[in-house]
Amino acid sequence: MRSYTLVRTRRTTASILIRPGGLVEVRAPQHMPKAALDQFVAEKESWIAEKCRLAQEQQARRDAFALAYGGTALLRGREIPIAAGNAWPHFDGTRFCVPPALDAAGIQAACEAIYRQQARTLLPVQAQTFAQVMGVVPVSLKINGAKTRWGSCSAAGNLNFSWRLLMADDAVIDYVVVHELAHLRKMNHSARFWAVVAGVLPDYPARRAQLRALQERLRGETW
Repeated sequence: MRSYTLVRTRRTTASILIRPGGLVEVRAPQHMPKAALDQFVAEKESWIAEKCRLAQEQQARRDAFALAYGGTALLRGREIPIAAGNAWPHFDGTRFCVPPALDAAGIQAACEAIYRQQARTLLPVQAQTFAQVMGVVPVSLKINGAKTRWGSCSAAGNLNFSWRLLMADDAVIDYVVVHELAHLRKMNHSARFWAVVAGVLPDYPARRAQLRALQERLRGETW
């Protein structure tokens, strides 16, 4: 019988989560019998095994991930070379130029600084361009370090974008910008919201699929 961590909640059904390292967590109603939970886990064994295998592969990729001089980092959908430059990190149009003699963590930090620079340059321009097309006016735009959200829009009209969005290609960046601007029309994900997005980007499902592929890649990296 596979071992698992049991978490009792107020939910009405049981669910299984695969935690980092392949640890299995079962979230279950307060009064669901342990025997019933054991049977539930046993019935899901094939699914659990596959999810654990994928989690272990993902962790192995993360453990092996390290940036280096002569390697590449993804910028606007393209693999960009990383090269030793002067004392301040910058993008020279063809390369990530980072300070010399850095270890892998230092190179990654320098590349992050470049991503933030590029995000502060590009995203306000894209937001302004699409805002005019869509007839909306955001109150502010900020760049943050969110890991699980590419962008967000508050009820007050404030936009936030993760600097990690600069890894996506331009078509995907545009999709995320339009998605958040569309919330200035509809603060939900209703059919009317998606109609607003489709009115600007009819091919948004393909762009969204590209974004999900990027998310999957980044799960195996340490950004």
